[in-house]
Amino acid sequence: MIFNVHEKEKEILATISQAGRELNFPVYIVGGIVRDRFLGRPSTDIDIVCLGSGISLAKKVQSLLPGKPKIAIYQRFGTAMIRTTSGIELEFVGARKESYRSDSRKPTVENGTIEDDQNRRDFTINAMAVSLNQENFGELIDPFNGLEHLQQKILVTPLEPGKTFSDDPLRMMRAIRFSTQLGFTIEDKTFKAIGQFKNRINIVSQERITIEIQKIMASPKPSVGWILLFKSGLLEIIFPELYAMQGVSIKNNVGHKDNFYHTVQVLDNLAAKSDNIWLRWAALLHDIGKPITKRWSDEAGWTFHGHEAIGANMVKRIFKRLKLPLGSEMKYVRHLVRLHQRPIALTNKEISESAIRRIIFEAGDSLDDLMDLCESDITSKSKEKVQRYLRNYAILRKKFKEVEQRDQIRNWQPPIDGAEIMSTFNIPPGRVVGLIKDHIREAILDGVIPNDEEAARQLMFAKAKELGLE
Repeated sequence: MIFNVHEKEKEILATISQAGRELNFPVYIVGGIVRDRFLGRPSTDIDIVCLGSGISLAKKVQSLLPGKPKIAIYQRFGTAMIRTTSGIELEFVGARKESYRSDSRKPTVENGTIEDDQNRRDFTINAMAVSLNQENFGELIDPFNGLEHLQQKILVTPLEPGKTFSDDPLRMMRAIRFSTQLGFTIEDKTFKAIGQFKNRINIVSQERITIEIQKIMASPKPSVGWILLFKSGLLEIIFPELYAMQGVSIKNNVGHKDNFYHTVQVLDNLAAKSDNIWLRWAALLHDIGKPITKRWSDEAGWTFHGHEAIGANMVKRIFKRLKLPLGSEMKYVRHLVRLHQRPIALTNKEISESAIRRIIFEAGDSLDDLMDLCESDITSKSKEKVQRYLRNYAILRKKFKEVEQRDQIRNWQPPIDGAEIMSTFNIPPGRVVGLIKDHIREAILDGVIPNDEEAARQLMFAKAKELGLE
């Protein structure tokens, strides 16, 4: 074998080789496993291509493996999958030759050679194959110089890039995702073809596009992917709200920062702190309301008043269109977008304990994530300004800790709830109940009364009397 395989893989590859011999099927490992082994990246998925039936080969391999692991057969696609007892996932397919219609990325498939199968791959680094056949076991089959491109850290298509991207436009997203994940450069001709064929992305399902976006978001430096999407022209098609953030308006010789480049810098800052994918989404969307709220004022210059509220209201629509989850993940992102201006406002003035209690209460379990987002939002080129903001946030974190330890206000619920108000005054649900509840909550948060039941009950009766309840 031309590269090191893990000990647990040696027996499996030998078994696949034996199965191929018994069926008289030439067999090869291809694609990601070959690339990743040369890169030294971990991988537990092995793709096997044979000159014959992938399903028949999978059944033969299953019969030879110890413990006869379960096999999943996908007759429609001519593929089969086995998960071995050691956790390695094997996928089997017959070598294929593909042709495409202009309105679909689903190819017409016919049996092919190993060369045909390599021709249909997206990039040369994914088109390398390794023989598992007895006569040349372990030999690298690399017709497109994939190993050389791997060493040069460049992404090149095996065939003419326009054909590769036109046939399957998802490959344009994959080029940008691989560039982001691996730190590779997309070769010039290949990148230009993405711009030329960008509109073909419209035939790709949103789900498949979003899978690639999520992989970009999970990368060590996600900004690489977003900037490539912008420069290629794909961003305007797949994420118009983010595209709208680019550019600088100038009036009376006064400009503002480019909000797109600011946003991806915030995302990178946050990615250096956290692997939490949804916190990263909050970073990406924190200023998404700025293009809508941008205004010029002769007194204040460029303003973006209320962009946090507008942005929060946009989150659900964006998640829905991108086919991202609309449950707790979306609500978490929306919550952070809505609150992201609050901590910095507290650092600009003398901090009252009332304001501290209120943000602890509103942020709840997301308080630490909110502070990570706010600290990541500092993108000034002035080191002095950055240090000043960070010092202020450190003071604010300390205040949060002191007040929370004393008042236990995080995830707090007022001592009097709506049910008690209704039973005490024998009234149905309605506006009056809400007024009394809100009055008690605000009084405790503002420090007007202590956070205990007796004080809350006294205030409840006082407010009820004011509202005409006896």
